[in-house]
Amino acid sequence: MKEYVDLALGQGFTCAAKLDPAALSLRQEVRDMCAADKCRAYGRNWTCPPHCGTLEECGTRLREMSAGLLVQTVGQLEDSFDFEAMAETERLHLERFHALADRLREKYPGVLCLGSGGCRLCKSCAWPEPCRFPERACSSMEGWGLLVNEACEAAGVPYYHGKNTLAYTACYLFPGER
Repeated sequence: MKEYVDLALGQGFTCAAKLDPAALSLRQEVRDMCAADKCRAYGRNWTCPPHCGTLEECGTRLREMSAGLLVQTVGQLEDSFDFEAMAETERLHLERFHALADRLREKYPGVLCLGSGGCRLCKSCAWPEPCRFPERACSSMEGWGLLVNEACEAAGVPYYHGKNTLAYTACYLFPGER
């Protein structure tokens, strides 16, 4: 796993740590938050609930995973209204996340990439038409029913980095032996 951590840090992530998939719990209450549709993607995005699979289907896939990597991009804000820094941190995180996902898929075709927020490879999801990039599309950790703070705790990575910071978190889960 040191190779993955080093690769993630070299990609520009602020934090990267080993994550044991067996320590992760999929929660209905997180899925219920998705169903409230505050992000306007529920049922309208291939990588979001309910299209990303039921909790049972996600749980079956999660149990196939034997190793994981949790990554974060942490941004510094001037104050809690620094929307420019928030947007830049999100942009950097998405760029790093998809770049590393592409690299990992080349080496490990079965890797499960779970991002922060919806997929966002496309400006707008093709749903209900077929996904434009099914080989690159990624669900979010929350869409799968994961509490991000619990995943951070399992990996030994802080969820909160202090006043005037913002952290975007994602993970990569690997099947089989690592």
